[in-house]
Amino acid sequence: MKVSYQWLSEYIDLSGVTAEELADKIRQAGIEIDVVEHRNQGVTQVVAGYVKTKEKHPDADKLNVCTVDAGTGEELQIVCGAKNVAAGQKVPVALVGAALPGGLQIKKAKLRGVESQGMICSAKELGMNDKLLPKEQQEGILVLPDNTEIGASIIDVLALGDDVLELDLTPNRSDCLSMIGVAYEVGAILGRDVKLPQPDKDMTESPVRASDRVRVTITAREQCSRYTARYIAGVKIGPSPQWMQNRLIAAGVRPINNIVDITNYVMLEYGQPLHAFDADRLAGGQIDVRLARAGETLVTLDDQERKLEPHMLLITDGEKPVGLAGVMGGANSEVTDATVNIVLESAKFDGGTIRKTSRQLGLRSEASARFEKEVNPEAVVPALNRAASLMERYAGGAVAGGIVEAVVSLPEPTIVRVALDKVNRHLGTSFTLAEVKSILERLQFEYEELDGGVLEVSVPKRRGDIALDVDLIEEVARLYGYDRIPTTPIEGATTPGGYTKEQKIRRALRELLTSGGIQEVISYSFTHPGHTGLFAAASETLRPIRVAMPMSEERSVLRTSLLPNLLDIAAYNRNRKQEDIAIFEIGHSFATEEAALTKLPQENPMLALLLAGRREAAQWNVKAEPCDFFDLKGILDAVFAYLGIADRVRYEANKPQGFHPGRSASVYLTGQGEEQYLGTIGQIHPELQHAKDLGDTYVFEIALEPLYAAADFSIEYRALPRYPSVERDLAIVLAQEIEVGQVVQTAKETAGDLLESVHVFDVYTGEKLGAGKKSVAISLVYRHPERTLTDEEVNEINSQIVANLEQTFAAELRK
Repeated sequence: MKVSYQWLSEYIDLSGVTAEELADKIRQAGIEIDVVEHRNQGVTQVVAGYVKTKEKHPDADKLNVCTVDAGTGEELQIVCGAKNVAAGQKVPVALVGAALPGGLQIKKAKLRGVESQGMICSAKELGMNDKLLPKEQQEGILVLPDNTEIGASIIDVLALGDDVLELDLTPNRSDCLSMIGVAYEVGAILGRDVKLPQPDKDMTESPVRASDRVRVTITAREQCSRYTARYIAGVKIGPSPQWMQNRLIAAGVRPINNIVDITNYVMLEYGQPLHAFDADRLAGGQIDVRLARAGETLVTLDDQERKLEPHMLLITDGEKPVGLAGVMGGANSEVTDATVNIVLESAKFDGGTIRKTSRQLGLRSEASARFEKEVNPEAVVPALNRAASLMERYAGGAVAGGIVEAVVSLPEPTIVRVALDKVNRHLGTSFTLAEVKSILERLQFEYEELDGGVLEVSVPKRRGDIALDVDLIEEVARLYGYDRIPTTPIEGATTPGGYTKEQKIRRALRELLTSGGIQEVISYSFTHPGHTGLFAAASETLRPIRVAMPMSEERSVLRTSLLPNLLDIAAYNRNRKQEDIAIFEIGHSFATEEAALTKLPQENPMLALLLAGRREAAQWNVKAEPCDFFDLKGILDAVFAYLGIADRVRYEANKPQGFHPGRSASVYLTGQGEEQYLGTIGQIHPELQHAKDLGDTYVFEIALEPLYAAADFSIEYRALPRYPSVERDLAIVLAQEIEVGQVVQTAKETAGDLLESVHVFDVYTGEKLGAGKKSVAISLVYRHPERTLTDEEVNEINSQIVANLEQTFAAELRK
């Protein structure tokens, strides 16, 4: 909300308080001020002048030689290049010696041999935002109203001496979305009275009754609680007075014409949005407030056709929609230069309905913003009368007698009780009842004193943010001054803060992976609908969740897997000659089993990692080698080892969608109950790699929730072995389809506790073994913790392992 200091001073005495000082006081009272803008950007010695004559420059087709009366007692000759300069105009004239924004100094000069004694200025040259001027004033020089006094300082004419305070309001302070609301706030801060406009005294009603010209009905009674209208006849459309245009421009609103400017002016003044209809374009003078019907459309004032939904509130003339209630009027009832009679609207619409309509249509307006925040319902009629009186004065209209209205309900009074002892207990103060009453009087809150130091306060409807006694306590605190409230030491037991186990694990994983040279990435939680089916095994049977108002089709659903985003990041880097990629992401995937979402989806914490390119760059003595499946598996094994669960993880060959059918596996967490599925590891399917323009790419994605529960960071210390180990190697021949992991697991189970370690050191296939056969060589290390093992003991265990492998897998000991 932009607040003009000069405009505000009409409602409250600001003498002795500069704009900067006022901004500081408002900040201290709890409302942030973003900036105090000085409208004068360095203009001096610029006055209003009258162009008496205009002639073409003798030596320049694009220049004009003007004779100007600037009130100095002599006529000035000024060369001007603006296309719109003409004799008979009032214009801003920078005299010789004047200063303009940007450090420009005006001096006597000769332009193509003709002397120029000053400069005729445009709005931009005066430091004004010309985008806020009427369209016809945005190019060329600024043309002033005909009644502008010649010689008057342009600073006074255009109110450039004004200061503008930009308030950064929180949603609960909708009362300060109006000049009067800000005046009440400043009055409470300064302890000064507020002077309000008296529209009833300034307006003269004609003998014609408004009820003979306008009829109002409310069909949508839940969405509109009150609708009022006045009828103004015989208006003359033209520019609004300069003082009004100055105030609108200071507030960031572009003047259009006197009727529209008055509705905007009063909206800024009272916070109550208004709308003016061309009465002769309403069928029979009828107004009906109803909900839209399926298939209805409306061309709004911005000339856009809007498709309406049944929940949208409309203003109709009984036959057709003429406006989107609270958002924007319709082009079919717009006030134009030909408008003679006006129906002026002021209503109380439901904020939720207006918000939903505005968001769905992507149509935000100053009016909708105020309705959404539930403006003061008591301002409906005063704002209507204020606008009618201004239209009578500045548009020559005759205001018909009476107000036509339809009322569903009127706001109930807000009564709040607050006890003095509770005020002091909450604030740590020792206020007297008189001090609290004084602050309520500054706020202009009426109250009644009850027994026991209790005040029953009648809260004005303009302060919709006050509903409880603690709200009143906050008002007392901020107006007394937060800086004046004594400091009270905190007492009581405290609990030291710390990370949760989940937070510790995430931080540990980030440290582990980044220290290993893998870069963390953060991608969007929203993705393309086509990405949700790339990895069916990773997302299983989950349904994609569509976003209600997506930024684009590319970001229109919540992701069910982190892998598609990692592939996009890899493709982005590869397209920019970054071939070697090692990235990971810790984030959430989103799951639901519902066809139509009725509750919040499940958020699953996930870890995903991608490798592509070379394991390491080529050196003079080392060849570059591409990374492979086992590099990725090694990283995942390191993660499990770091979390203390390496011995509880099992890999099982698999062929999930999106992965290479021979180079992928599912990962399971075993032990402590039912086996849990963690995720998938493997190479991306060649077809998907080709579609993404990638080389061999390896990924894994695992769920973190089971790891949170299973992770064990405790470190167990074991004594160094005192007795030697015994090592034996076995080479067995078995069918190619048998997984080596099963062989290793069988060896572990057979050997028992004496087997210290086992690992595979060779896998061989060839014609000598026969078709469908492979040779697997494993190394087994045995050790007894309390004595030295004998060869006979080791040979016996080895024999048992061979026998079990022969029986289980039809394996043969290779000679």
